[in-house]
Amino acid sequence: MPPAQPLTLPVPPADARSPSAADLSAWFERLFAEHQTPILNYLYRLTGETGLAEDLAQEAFTRAWKARQQLPRLENSRAWLYRIATNAARDHMRRARLLAWLPLWEGEQGLRLESPEEAALESERMRRALLQLPPDYRIPLVLYTCQDFTVAEIAQALELSTEAVKQRLVRARRKLREAFE
Repeated sequence: MPPAQPLTLPVPPADARSPSAADLSAWFERLFAEHQTPILNYLYRLTGETGLAEDLAQEAFTRAWKARQQLPRLENSRAWLYRIATNAARDHMRRARLLAWLPLWEGEQGLRLESPEEAALESERMRRALLQLPPDYRIPLVLYTCQDFTVAEIAQALELSTEAVKQRLVRARRKLREAFE
């Protein structure tokens, strides 16, 4: 299957009529096809539960569908989708008061340990360290390290300044280092 084509829907001039419903539907379908799996993986990393991640992904795309009229005005539709997914996850966490996170670097190439047992212990230590991070630090860290977001994209997705994102990433890393000392 060829890679998805970039989403390009010309933004109409202010005096032109808005894009047709068919154009928005086609654009949204391509957006969904391109981002369904990454959004699902992101939500799985946040929740640690496959079924819950699937439910939250469905909720996020339902919210995005309802707001699809915004698509022509967006500069970064990817950040917009991740903001919606993050908000869906936060809403769920608030309702359930449940924070369950997976190890961040499980199976990462840079982690070289002597045995599978040592690797499992390190993953568990990382999971515990991440559980100690406030969600305001965890979310940017997961977006940056696991989802390959740039600082600017994280800022846009979380509606923060780039300086705030950088500060949260620095603090998250510092707290993780402290946990491993």
